[in-house]
Amino acid sequence: MRWIRCVRPALRLLAAMTVLAALAACAGRPTRTGGDLPPLRLSPASLQGTLALQQQLHFRFGRVERDLDALLEADDAQVQLLVQAMGQTGFRVRWDGQHLDEQRAPWLPRQVRAERVLDDLQFALWPTAAIAAVLPAEWTVTDDGEHRRLQHAGQEALHLQRHADGSLQLDNLREGYSLTIRSVDGAAAPAQETPP
Repeated sequence: MRWIRCVRPALRLLAAMTVLAALAACAGRPTRTGGDLPPLRLSPASLQGTLALQQQLHFRFGRVERDLDALLEADDAQVQLLVQAMGQTGFRVRWDGQHLDEQRAPWLPRQVRAERVLDDLQFALWPTAAIAAVLPAEWTVTDDGEHRRLQHAGQEALHLQRHADGSLQLDNLREGYSLTIRSVDGAAAPAQETPP
């Protein structure tokens, strides 16, 4: 599997987002506003490439902050994700475009959902056109090369920012958490899409 360094930081974002959701649930401070985000469930092939990434994730939910490690592999046939905290495996996810298989540690809060992790990953890494093609009515995605935004009826729900140092930041405005993703080997900034 070849490395696509331009998207390595996005993996961290996804894994950290998952842990953030879990911490939010554990903290007992629901911040969900405006309803659920739409599921993406994009096929692995719609990535139009392959990934083999190692990331360090830093997530924030209110005053709670955590660091995680994540490994991601993707090709035309499947997406595989492993998330660890303090050397302990929290979960493994495999998505083949139709079935989502998950193995999780007993200590992982039930509020951490593989579906949300997959959607966050695809929002961060998949092409904007692939995301736009599956969104329900009143949902839109825009990308100017530095910022990617998911909006519902004009209200922003997810915001991804690409930084010049190659890191990514994902803010889930619906669920109240943020995730910073840094590549372990300091890979270059993610590829930027040309605005229409």
